[in-house]
Amino acid sequence: MLVTGGAGRLGRSVVDGLADAGHEVVSVDVTAAPLEKAAATFPADLTDLGQAYGVMARYRPDAVVHLAAIAVPFSRPESVIHATNTALAYNVLQAAVDSGVGTVVTASSPTVMGYGSPAGWAPRCLPLDEDHPARPWNAYGLSKLAAEQTMRMFAAQHGDRVRLAAFRPCFVIAPEEWAGAPTQQGHTVRERIADPRHGAVSLFNYVDARDCADFLDTLLGKAGEVPNGEVFFVGAQDALAEAPLAELLPEFSGVAPELAAGLTGTSPAFSTAKAERLLGWTASRSWRTELR
Repeated sequence: MLVTGGAGRLGRSVVDGLADAGHEVVSVDVTAAPLEKAAATFPADLTDLGQAYGVMARYRPDAVVHLAAIAVPFSRPESVIHATNTALAYNVLQAAVDSGVGTVVTASSPTVMGYGSPAGWAPRCLPLDEDHPARPWNAYGLSKLAAEQTMRMFAAQHGDRVRLAAFRPCFVIAPEEWAGAPTQQGHTVRERIADPRHGAVSLFNYVDARDCADFLDTLLGKAGEVPNGEVFFVGAQDALAEAPLAELLPEFSGVAPELAAGLTGTSPAFSTAKAERLLGWTASRSWRTELR
């Protein structure tokens, strides 16, 4: 199995989790950072289609999990984020399909929903599910929607000859971040919970990176049992907040109170019911048990 972006915040946990589940994992990244549980690490710039084909020819994986991307909105110029992420998705999927890989999963993002738009954003309903219309407002969200559409294009071209899927991991928290390491936004998890303004930008969503690995192991094992070309939200079963979202979303995210009213208790803004229905998967970790 090949994991692109295996040296990243999410990638490290995915490589470890899939290896622990019994997969022989090869990590491909622009950096050849050593990963203890990877069978091999290989440096490659996958924005180069030739290098993408070369990696597939070298390792001949039975499955590919594509995580490689510029992972933080506005961390680079918008044109660079769009060009890089769309090229990565196309090249990896094209090379994988042409090389006879049986299963390909690509990472998308909840940001395709378009929350946080400076022009205003109102959800059609809450919690958000995969049928909710996408309306990205920045290059990162647009590039992730393009990755989903690229996946669906190959599913339309090849049918069930290759199994394809995409997943939208919520705000990823790596294991070391529970212990106080900075999150991708620079503050700690504890600070994110204490100040709702931090979590409001993503509607208080989150997921433990190890739960993403568990999801991917489940999806890879059941890829032939679910419809081809599906997209899944992957998130925790609660919100990263101490107060109910029915109170926080109207105050900090501009969501109308009547739309947020159903998110009482610990309910999150994103539904993972589809993953539970089709795959039997739900996240097992919560900030209430992991934060220390």
